[in-house]
Amino acid sequence: MQQSMRAMLLDQAGLPLASREVPTPTAGHGQVLVRISACAVCRTDLHVVDGELPEPKLPLIPGHEIVGHVAALGDGVERFQLGERVGIPWLGWTCGECDFCRAGRENLCDRARFTGYTIDGGYAEFTVADARFCFPLPGTIDDVSATPLLCAGLIGYRSLRLAGDPKRLGLYGFGAAAHIVAQIARHQGREVYAFTRPGDTAAQQFARGLGAVWAGGSDETPPIPLDAAIIFAPAGSLVPAALRVLRKGGSVVCGGIHMSDIPSFPYRDSWHERTIRSVANLTRQDGTEFLDLAPKIPVHTTTKTYRLEQANEALDDLRAGRFTGTAVLVMA
Repeated sequence: MQQSMRAMLLDQAGLPLASREVPTPTAGHGQVLVRISACAVCRTDLHVVDGELPEPKLPLIPGHEIVGHVAALGDGVERFQLGERVGIPWLGWTCGECDFCRAGRENLCDRARFTGYTIDGGYAEFTVADARFCFPLPGTIDDVSATPLLCAGLIGYRSLRLAGDPKRLGLYGFGAAAHIVAQIARHQGREVYAFTRPGDTAAQQFARGLGAVWAGGSDETPPIPLDAAIIFAPAGSLVPAALRVLRKGGSVVCGGIHMSDIPSFPYRDSWHERTIRSVANLTRQDGTEFLDLAPKIPVHTTTKTYRLEQANEALDDLRAGRFTGTAVLVMA
């Protein structure tokens, strides 16, 4: 095993990542050492790097949509074998003891640890992870294409589940998560209505290509009231906008970890039992269900690859909305 590895490190929020040679980690009890093939670049990574999420581990290796192969097994690991392909998601550890964990809501664990935020992540050649929180990956999808499934797919799947059973579903912010959710929703027989940045005709065309029956700007009104809307864009102003296009009893689901302040809006916009709810993290059950479903649809992901050393460029392109789908760092 090589003694050192390449990694991109965050030394301080608001600064570019630094390319460094650092010691290769070793797998402790219950952990696996994973040689990383690819790691997607998530909007949550932007929130961490830009200082919008408090108290990250510093210095930090970001990244939490990791695909790789098991390079070493820590004591007590029996789930995986050497060389097996695994996925490492955002949720990296929970206590298993608190009320939330014992109620099957480990996503709300007060002591939870998160990959690429409070523990080192995947912008590197290797990482270690708690084997209990890793997923075996279906062999029908390549490493790069599989990375977005591990956050965009998982949080999108949970958001869709918490939206209820909508016939007509709105998706605000048609990026990494929405382009996967659209495919799940269409598979389930739902109508998809896509909302993009005003004037972003490329994203609107992308949405139509994935089966959206309507696509327009977030400042537009769809041709018919919706049963639910999921907001992936981190803009609080979209919450009242989404409420106004819902039918009575409809739900707005906020699928991001961070959002700008929600402006005030008249009570009548939320009357008639319209609801607003957030989505926090994921559970391992979410991951098992979604990764079993994805190849059956099958879900196809749209990606743009960057070398590991181009992580800052990938983050900048994501921040500026310069691509559709998901940016992915490749280690080769």
